[in-house]
Amino acid sequence: MADKMIKKSEVAARIQVLAQSEKVENSDGKGDMVPRPDISNAVIRRLPRYFRFLRELIRAQIFRISSSELSKLMNVTASQIRQDLNCFGGFGQQGYGYNVNYLYTKICEILGVGEAFQAIIIGAGNLGRAFANNTMFNKRGIDVIASFDINPLLIGTTYNNIPIYDISELEEFCKNNNVDIVVLCVPKVAATDVAEKINSIGIDAIWNFTGKELENVDPNTAIESVYLGDSLMTLCYDLCRKREADAKLAADKLSEKENK
Repeated sequence: MADKMIKKSEVAARIQVLAQSEKVENSDGKGDMVPRPDISNAVIRRLPRYFRFLRELIRAQIFRISSSELSKLMNVTASQIRQDLNCFGGFGQQGYGYNVNYLYTKICEILGVGEAFQAIIIGAGNLGRAFANNTMFNKRGIDVIASFDINPLLIGTTYNNIPIYDISELEEFCKNNNVDIVVLCVPKVAATDVAEKINSIGIDAIWNFTGKELENVDPNTAIESVYLGDSLMTLCYDLCRKREADAKLAADKLSEKENK
C-alpha cells in the first residue's frame, strides 16, 4: 500500500477509537532489538506518548510522517522528537520522514510491549477491581493472572475471570508462576509490609498506588509510584494560573477602555 503523508485535519477526521481491545504485535522482522541506553527519565516518560500517537496513526492508515507533522499532533517541537528518537539511534530518513509502522514497532520494543510480562494485583478493593477490569494491560501485552487480598468475602472468588487468593498464598503462587509485575493497591498503612514481602519473593517491578513512598526496597527493584492527588493539585495550579491570567487580561482591557 502506498505511503501516505499526513495533515492534522486529516488525522482529526480519520482517527477512530477501536471498540474492542487488542494485543500489540511488536515484531515485524525488521532489524535487531533496539538497545535501551542510560538516558534521561524525561525522555523515557515521553515514549508512551509516541506509542499512543503512532497507534492512532496506524489505525487511521497513515504510514509515513515527518517530525514536523508529528510535532503538530503531539504539541512538541520537531527538534525534541528527533532528539528523543536519536537517543535510540534514530529511525527516520531525510526527505522521507518516519515509517509509522516501523517506528511503532521499535517504540514497542523499547517499552517492552509484547514481552509477555505477567502481573498480579495485591489489593482487590475498588481500585484493584478497577484495574482487573481494565483493558490497558491486555493492549500492552501484559497478562494479569491473579489478585490477592485479606478479605474472606473476596478470597476464592473471581473478578473479570481473575482469581482472588489469600495474601498468605502469595509466596507459593509466585514459586509456581512467573510473576514480573505487582500492581500494589493496598491501604497506605499496609504498604511497607506488603512491599517487603514482595521484595523477599524477588519480584522485579512494583506499580505502586498506595500513596506511600516505599522504603527498604531492593534498589534493583523497578518502582513506579503514582500519586493521583499530585496530578489533581497540578491541575488546580494550572486552573488558578489560567484564572489569574484571565483576570489580568480583563483588567487590562477595562483600563484600556477607560483611558480612551
